[in-house]
Amino acid sequence: MTQTTTAVSADDLVSRAESLLPRLAELAIEHDRSAAFPTESIRLLHDAGLLTATVGPQYGGPGLGHEGVHRLLLTLGRADPSVALIASMTLALHQREAVRPTLGPEVYGRILTESEHGPVLINSLQVEPALGTPSRGGAPATSARRTGDGWLVTGHKIFSTGAPGLRWMLVLATTDEAVPRVGTFVVEAHAPGIEIRPTWSATGMRASRSDDVLLTDVHVASDRVLGLQTAGTGQHNPQGPGTSIPSIYLGIAEAARDWLVGYLHHRIPSNLGHPLIELPRFQDALGEIELRLTNARELLWALSAQADAGRAIPRDTAWSAKTLANRTAIWAVEQTVSLIGNPGLSTDNPLERHLRDVLCSRVHFPQHDTVARALGATATGRVPATPEPDPSYPRSEKTT
Repeated sequence: MTQTTTAVSADDLVSRAESLLPRLAELAIEHDRSAAFPTESIRLLHDAGLLTATVGPQYGGPGLGHEGVHRLLLTLGRADPSVALIASMTLALHQREAVRPTLGPEVYGRILTESEHGPVLINSLQVEPALGTPSRGGAPATSARRTGDGWLVTGHKIFSTGAPGLRWMLVLATTDEAVPRVGTFVVEAHAPGIEIRPTWSATGMRASRSDDVLLTDVHVASDRVLGLQTAGTGQHNPQGPGTSIPSIYLGIAEAARDWLVGYLHHRIPSNLGHPLIELPRFQDALGEIELRLTNARELLWALSAQADAGRAIPRDTAWSAKTLANRTAIWAVEQTVSLIGNPGLSTDNPLERHLRDVLCSRVHFPQHDTVARALGATATGRVPATPEPDPSYPRSEKTT
């Protein structure tokens, strides 16, 4: 990208996303059926400048912050959450580079230059068959072996979102040194020794193509290794508001709600003689859905805005907000389906797809058990002050 910054506001970028929604939603139907990588949809995001929305102003980008990303992904999630999830990984990388550069000028310069000519998708590959997610502890089995001019990386990564369309992979691996270290190896996705194995067969988010990636002696230059540290010291996700991915799932819930409203307006049972929307029970149900979605959406917005203002968001707060938003999204879609019965589960309607997609919110780290354990540890660590006894309350009573 050029060094001349063109002022593009969050409102402008979200407006561009909204203009794409009809086409993205249309493509999402076929992508869900075929589980094909959403090439055209990703191209639409690129052409609208949305894949580089978080590139920092110092690099000539719009520098979209957390609040803008929340709004953008919420919007895209309404049309095609798989596309939104793929995009979120690239947006996160650019956002980190804008604040805390780690890739180095050579690699990041190439990424920016390539992004001028076509979609450049990036993702961090960390999860493995035996390890699971490194956020729960443990060193990856993917290995990095020293060579004269760099490293040879060999391993097997799973749940690699957008794998067939990636241009760059940030691969977590363990070195073969006497004292092993763990770090991130920056790999070009089309380098020799890389195989994309089409294993993704999930019920929901099918177009995310979170396939397996197999690496066999993939060469990585020495200056493309990031954050090497002694194995066992832990690999943790960077702290932040954690609002981007749950925003996608709230977008799914909003799409389900919107479809329900349309259905209730047009459904006129012969024994009723007027649209279902006029029945108080449906109005009450819609009101409850709206109440919960509004609360979750505004919570994510508030945390995003606070992070943009420089306030550090505590881990427990970010994790709690993510869990609440995901639970709300799941509840809203389940409630929408239950309100209309069989039509909600028909493949002729989008609700069954929304239900399958929104349930995938449960798999993203941190999962519920991790959040509950962390909050429980915090709560049990609090020692409440001993209250003074209330003299007006009897300490013992005799019963007759």
